[in-house]
Amino acid sequence: MPGRYFLTTPVGEVAAWMGLDTGSCDNQPPRRNVAPGEEVVVGVPEGLRMMRWGIIPVGRKNARGRPVMETLINARSETVFDKSAYEGVNRALIPADGWYEWTGETRKKQAWRITPKDGGLMAFAAIYDVWQAPGGLEVPQVASVTCEPNGDVRDIHHRMGVILFPEQFDVWLNGSQEDAAALMQPLTDGSLRVEVADDVNWTAP
Repeated sequence: MPGRYFLTTPVGEVAAWMGLDTGSCDNQPPRRNVAPGEEVVVGVPEGLRMMRWGIIPVGRKNARGRPVMETLINARSETVFDKSAYEGVNRALIPADGWYEWTGETRKKQAWRITPKDGGLMAFAAIYDVWQAPGGLEVPQVASVTCEPNGDVRDIHHRMGVILFPEQFDVWLNGSQEDAAALMQPLTDGSLRVEVADDVNWTAP
């Protein structure tokens, strides 16, 4: 998953598509530019929840043994179940209508909009936990899971989010780690529509 995505489908429709309760997300407006660090709609077995996009991982330490506070918005599928930084995380889904990528040189970047070829929603596989912030504040936080790109996006980015559809949701959310790991694959080539997004006028991440 990249640094920007969009979710303009009403939350009630998102919840129905995912087979989940709307939870705390009832009043979320359509969003055409969702960025890291913002509160995002996330699906967990209990329903839709709002979480901060970006995980401060548990257990990450630098060479001096001090905690690393870097925020990670994506977790690599190749290591997400192995790294100590992700120990104890749970699995979640981030619904979206599509996402953006950019190519080209700085200040001359071309924006690309990527959506399911047949239209409709999709969901990025994700992991989440609750960060214990200073002062005792608890912050639910989420990161998407990425894999190698498929042929549709390979020319514009070297990674893509693991994209799941309703028939796979229960396995990802509730299945064994082995069964969930089997889902972390790029979509079949030809599944996505990639088009120039000339209407995107905000700065690339």
